[in-house]
Order: sequence, then C-alpha cells, then structure tokens
Amino acid sequence: MNEIKKAALFVYSDGGCITAEKLRGLMDGVACDIHTTEKFAEKYGYIPHKSVCRAMGELFSSYDALIFICACGIAVRAVAPHLKNKAVDPAVIVIDDSGRYVIPILSGHIGGANSFAVKLAGLMGAEAVVTTATDIHGRFSVDEWAARHGFYITSLKYAKDIAAAILERDVAFSAEVKLPEKLPNGITAADSGDIGIFVGVHKTEHYDKTLRLVPKAVTVGIGCRKGMPEEGISSAVSEILEKYGVDLHSVYRIASIDVKQNEEGILKFASKIGAECVFYSAEELNGAKGDFIESEFVRNTVGVGNVCERAAALSGRIIIKKEACRGVTVAASVSDWGIEF
Repeated sequence: MNEIKKAALFVYSDGGCITAEKLRGLMDGVACDIHTTEKFAEKYGYIPHKSVCRAMGELFSSYDALIFICACGIAVRAVAPHLKNKAVDPAVIVIDDSGRYVIPILSGHIGGANSFAVKLAGLMGAEAVVTTATDIHGRFSVDEWAARHGFYITSLKYAKDIAAAILERDVAFSAEVKLPEKLPNGITAADSGDIGIFVGVHKTEHYDKTLRLVPKAVTVGIGCRKGMPEEGISSAVSEILEKYGVDLHSVYRIASIDVKQNEEGILKFASKIGAECVFYSAEELNGAKGDFIESEFVRNTVGVGNVCERAAALSGRIIIKKEACRGVTVAASVSDWGIEF
C-alpha cells in the first residue's frame, strides 16, 4: 500500500480553512501543504492559485494524498483530467468543510485512501464513509492486501475480476510458502480453478486466470567485465531469470563485490528496477556458506573465485546457481518471507 507521507489539502471556504488547520495539526509524520484560491491564501497564508483546477496537473503527481475539504463534485472535476490507473493515482479524499464526514473517492486500496480516511476520521472524531464493496461486506480485498505487503500485482484486470468474484464466492488462493490455517473471508486454499491468486517469486500459473502477487524477496548476484553497460546487465539478468521462471519484479537487491561499487551499469540497472545495492568485500564473499562454482581467473583478479553466487548466498537461499551470459555472471537467492493477513 502506498504510505501517505506527503499530503495536499484543498480548501475553498472559511469553514474549510478552519477544518484544514485542525487536520494539519493532527497528521503527525505527514508533510502537509494547504492550497487555496488567492482570496483565502491572503487571509490564511496558504499556497495561492488563480485556479486550483488548472494547477492540478502538476500537483496531482506531487503528493501521496489529495484531500479536498469541499463538495465531492469539486474534487471530481479537479482530478478527472489527470487520472491514469489505480496503480499510480494518489489517494483522493473528500471531507465536508465542517469535518463531519471523511470520504475516500479514489485509490481506496492500492493508494491507501480507505485506510487513511478511517485514520483521519478517528483523529477528527468524524465518520469515515467507505463505499468499496469488499470493505462493506467484510470480504478479502486482494489489491489492498497486496499493496499493504508490498507485493507486485501482475494484472489489474484480474485483480478487478477477482474482486467481483469474491463478492459472490470464495476464490482459490495458493503460495510458494505455507499458508496460515485461517484464511480471510473470500479466499480458500486450492491449487486449481477458473480464477485464483498465487503468491510467489516464480511465474506459476495454477488457474485458468492466475493473478500473481510477487513479493520482493529475491537477491540477484552479479559479476561483470569492467565497463559493462546497463543494457548488457539488464538483458543478461532478464534472460536468466526468465529461463528459471523467476519474476523480475521479485528482485529487491543487487549484490556484488566492493570493487564493483562504482560500476555504472550495475548502479543504473538497480535504479531502473527499484532495487537496493549491496557490495561485499572479498573476505565477506569467501565466508559465504555453500558449494560454489569457482574460477581461478576470477580469484586471481579480485580475491574470490565466485562473485555472483556468493554475493547472492549472503542474502538467502540460492535458487539460481551461477550462469554466464555475454560477459555477465548471474545468480539469485530468495530470502525468507511469509503470508500474513
């Protein structure tokens, strides 16, 4: 789920300004800007706009949450031209200017609008008005759960299909790890069916329609020639992960030896896929436990006979042993992860 760290409040009345000021004082840990028309900006010292709607294009992607203290219609007209999809749109919440109702209207699950609205309502002594069907009926919300745990959602269409199916029946659910004994309302443990949810780092398709949720649990160890460009590293890693059916979206860490810590190709690749980088000394790599494919040439060059596999092993259990591909060596490991509801 998108964590709300930066919010914009939009106000259009004296009552709204009073409510906004109260709300800003309650949102500990959330950076908060208040935007309004020139009239109220001069009176209250907020950020002025000749037209908030015209400014919305820039503001829309600058905040985790947009909170409109006004009528719902104003909020809808302001954000409508800028909507993309639920995976990237910010949370949008409407609050009446007297602060009685808090209504999430966009990105309720992935963007975190529903949970944030409930939190704000609790802080304000207001009522949260959540209209999402799965929430109302107490059924499992696959996109909210995936976002909350940082799992990549492979198909928003299938997520939508599953949300509809869960309102009528229990949907199949499986994972690469052991499931809890008690599952939420709306899902049942099963390895086959017309539609279902699979959680894991591999591209497993159990169902006729499989929604895969991918945890960030894989470390890719990399060795390469000096000056290897990002494109070469990217193509090699992608090709080898695909060969073993490991989803690239599961990669959260790139690991190598410390002499590669300024290797531009590695750093650019890690940045492109949103992975952290960790670099180990030869001594640390030599201390990795396991049976590795060693190279005397590599040992004589950097002080350790295998970089990629040892680097991966220091972060988890090896699932891909050393593979060479056009001047790049790649290995992968998976860290411990589990299913919690």
